[in-house]
Amino acid sequence: MAAKDKKMTGTGDTVYDLVSIIYHALQGAETYGMYIADAEEVGDAELAKFFKEVQDDERQRADRAKKLLAVRLGK
Repeated sequence: MAAKDKKMTGTGDTVYDLVSIIYHALQGAETYGMYIADAEEVGDAELAKFFKEVQDDERQRADRAKKLLAVRLGK
């Protein structure tokens, strides 16, 4: 995000970036839940396990970004 964009959003670049990462990581985790269901529906345990691992990675990424954001917001 360019410096001029801060005037439009009222939010600093790094705060915006962290919020974006949180949003996209959680959105991904939700989507992967559908992939898990698809794999389980066809009985593909290996693929379901992989999707669960990817989903867990996204949740961990969101949690880490939330902690970083809290520090930067002074909480």
